[in-house]
Amino acid sequence: MRRGFHRMSKLWVVIATLLLSAAAHAENNITVKGSDTMLILGQKWAEVYMKTHPGSSVQVTGGGSGTGIAALQNGTTDICNASRPMKPSEVGEFAKKYKTRPHEYKMCLDGLSVYVNESNPIKKLSFSQIEKIFTGQVTNWKEVGGPDAPISLYGRENSSGTYEFFKDHVLNKKDFAPATKTMPGTAAVIEGVAKDNGGIGYGGIAYGKGVKHLLVSKADDGEGIEPTEANVITMKYPISRFLFNYVSPASDSGAIAEYIKWCIGKEGQSLVKEIGYYPLPKNLQ
Repeated sequence: MRRGFHRMSKLWVVIATLLLSAAAHAENNITVKGSDTMLILGQKWAEVYMKTHPGSSVQVTGGGSGTGIAALQNGTTDICNASRPMKPSEVGEFAKKYKTRPHEYKMCLDGLSVYVNESNPIKKLSFSQIEKIFTGQVTNWKEVGGPDAPISLYGRENSSGTYEFFKDHVLNKKDFAPATKTMPGTAAVIEGVAKDNGGIGYGGIAYGKGVKHLLVSKADDGEGIEPTEANVITMKYPISRFLFNYVSPASDSGAIAEYIKWCIGKEGQSLVKEIGYYPLPKNLQ
């Protein structure tokens, strides 16, 4: 009888150990979803973090900021990557469901860039010119000082935070021209512009390889500003922005909090620069 009792005790010890191990593994399993602009950075962070934190698992997928925010609201991701701030309506929806607001973390800085083909002689555009181009009022490069050639527009899908940020801050909330080619991510925008002599697109500064980013001015006769680190950190570049993480307040401790802390710390911010974005100012790290 005692022998059977001891066997059962040992079995329960094994079961309890397995359950504790599974719980620990689940706690160290972090899912990140959202912004395609942040995808290459998010994947780099995850890769290095897992190497330096054995037993941790960080899975990063894109789909757009809107997709990530929806996933955070319905509880299917731990962290939402977003290239725009959450809208008041989205915060309200989250608060209605969870009785609290999501927590926002500034992760790094980006100079949202306007890209053209490397063969294009245009060097600078103003906000007014960019608005007219992307809303379809200007359709030939000669209208903005370039060659006599049609303009090809490349943009993002409407679930993209970059799409919304660009529309709100550069196009004055006006609709994109119907002729705009909707691409599934910034990498696809870059690829399209790189192959199209008349192409123009927009996206995060880290993606701008094989294309030319333009100087941008607020006024038609204003100084063209380059999206350099110094100009973005001081917000002198007119399309500077933060890139964000959003989490449920319930995740502000444990593995998720440690991961975000690492990303905005010294090691994580050094990877920001390696990828091509700009680290947070010291007072935000």
